[in-house]
Parts: sequence; C-alpha cells; structure tokens
Amino acid sequence: MNRLTTSWGAFPLTRFPADPRDPLRAWDAADEYLLHHLDEAGTDLSGTVVVVGDRWGALVTALAGAGAGDLVQISDSYLGRSATGENLARSGVAPDAVRLLTTQDPPPERVDVLLVRVPKSLALLEDQLHRLAPAVHEGTVIVGTGMVKEIHTSTLKLFETILGPTRTSLAVKKARLIHTTPAPGAERGENPWPYRYALPADAPAGLAGRTVVNQAGVFCADRLDIGTRFLLRNLPTGLGRSTVVDLGCGNGVVGLAVALAEPETELLFTDESYQAVASAEENFRTHAGEGRKARFVVGDGLADVEPGSVDLVLNNPPFHSHQATTDRTARRMFADARRALRPGGELWVVGNRHLGYHVTLRRIFGNSELVASDPKFVVLRAVKR
Repeated sequence: MNRLTTSWGAFPLTRFPADPRDPLRAWDAADEYLLHHLDEAGTDLSGTVVVVGDRWGALVTALAGAGAGDLVQISDSYLGRSATGENLARSGVAPDAVRLLTTQDPPPERVDVLLVRVPKSLALLEDQLHRLAPAVHEGTVIVGTGMVKEIHTSTLKLFETILGPTRTSLAVKKARLIHTTPAPGAERGENPWPYRYALPADAPAGLAGRTVVNQAGVFCADRLDIGTRFLLRNLPTGLGRSTVVDLGCGNGVVGLAVALAEPETELLFTDESYQAVASAEENFRTHAGEGRKARFVVGDGLADVEPGSVDLVLNNPPFHSHQATTDRTARRMFADARRALRPGGELWVVGNRHLGYHVTLRRIFGNSELVASDPKFVVLRAVKR
C-alpha cells in the first residue's frame, strides 16, 4: 500500500480490488499537481465540490482530509467507486462525508468547485461537461487535470465550448492543469449522447440493421468493433436452457445476439461501467422481444455470482487500465469465470492474437482450444473440468 502525501496529510491508497502484487499506484502526478494547486491557490472548498473521473478516489480522499464541504464524486467505474469507499474508510472519513454518484445519477444542481480528471474517453468527458454545465455559475472554480499525453486540442475545445474560455498550465512531472473561466450563458449546443446508430447490413447473428444505443464512454461507441464482430461470427449454438453471461458486456450486443438466436437461454449482462450496463439494458429491452427477461449487473466481474451456477461465459476482455497496458483485468475475468462455471461449462474469449490469452487460459483452466482465427483475432474456448 502506498501513501499519497499532501499538505493536508498522508493518505494510504490502493486500487480495487486491493492486491499487494499490483505495481500500479492509486494516483499519479496529475492528481498530485491538482491537489498542490488547490492548496497553493487557497481555493475555497467550503461549498459544493464536484470531482469527476477520480479514478481510485485519491482526489476525494485528500479533499475530505482538507475539510471540503459538500464533496461529491461522479464516476462511471464500479471498481473506482469501490476503491474510493475503501480509501475513505482507511483514512477515517465518515461514510456520509462524500456523496458517491455514478454517471447515471442526476448531478448536483449547483457546483462551486468543479474538478475534472480527464478520462480516456473524449465522449465521456463531453457528456459529463454537458450534464454539469447547468450547475456551473460565474463564481465556479473549474480545474481539469491529466497527464500531458491525455490532454489534446480536442480536450481543451470541449472545456472551451461547453464551459467557457480555457487555458492550460505549464507541465509538471509530465502532468498539466486545465483552467476554465465559466461562461454560464454561452451557447454550448446539445449533448450528443447517448448515441444511436444502425448496425451494418453485414452484421452477423441476426443483428443486421438493428439500431443500438451507446451511452458516452462505452467502448467503440459509434460502431461495431471488429473484435466483437469476429466473436459474433463464431458464437456457440444449440445452447437450450443454458445460463449465459456476457462478461464485460459493453453495449450488450453479444448477449443480445445470443438472446435472438437462443430463445430459451437465461442471460446475465455484467460490466464495471454504469454507462455500459445502461446501454446493454436499453438495447436488450428494445430488441429481445416483449416478456424476455435478463439480469443486468454493474459490478466487479463475476465476484457476486454464485460458484458453479452458469453454463457459458462470453468475454471480450479489455487490456488497458486507463492508460496502462495490462492483462490483470483479463486474468481476473478468466479466474472469475472458472469459479462461476458449472463442471463442463465453457468460457469463450475473443482477443488480439498477440495477447497470448491461450497461455493464461491453460494456466487457469488447464486447457484452451482455438475455435476460430484471422490475421488479427482469435476466439478461444476453455472448459471447466
């Protein structure tokens, strides 16, 4: 466990789930830069302080230690919110001292200090700035932060267009701040999210031409990504009354394809993104047919699924954690799948060839079979013995 040292104290912080072998910290130079700036500038934190995109709770934990008034975190990540809760508790902060909101919750009606940790998804940033803009007033302090490689001209344009005139700071430890002067009455246009589009005519598995919705921040929000398309072309058939999980469901098109082709299956859609699960549920309700039921869970993979209770898990795992490239999430998903599967149950995975998931699957399941491949992707099958 590492400690974030600020002028308000030192705070023990971990990611979630906590893993002593994880070399990645729960904060970086961008978080440190923002906290130092707020202290140095003597920013008044007594009003409503809203923190958007606080990845593992480092910002709100430190701000709670600084005695911030009405402190609000807005996050799309179940894992990030869980880390925040644990880090606050670890620092002795009362559970009701910080309001932990999701990107699906109504934002506060007034914001006195708006702090934005720039997300990887420009779409999610656009959506959140639009949602918060009505709460910003002339006296609102607006500061964004991110590593230099995360802040682009398009990032600054969103702050400028939606909130007001914007400038950037000098870089410190490869991090930068974004300073915006609020212009509450400015014309900012309509929020384009959620986004709807028709799946292409050659989309497999009965999806061709169907209109799907994607909330901002969902992977590949404006098109059917090629990895998912490849998995859809190679889905298992003849599932009968199986219990099927779309693990890391995104907008849920994989699980939806199963629902359309296999009317007797029982489906569970799960993702750690609130935006993703909201998208998956709307797409299922629209296309699966009246009366068709499924479960939709925002959570830590299959951690809350009863062991030995499912027959099939379908998975297109991410290989990034924010800006870091890592297979840690995939390994946890595979291990969770093995625990949740019944004996004889199967995990089907699509991934880039170079990721070597077959090695990881053999380590966890003791087996891995190549179902399909092309020059870029493989679909792998592992069976719980």
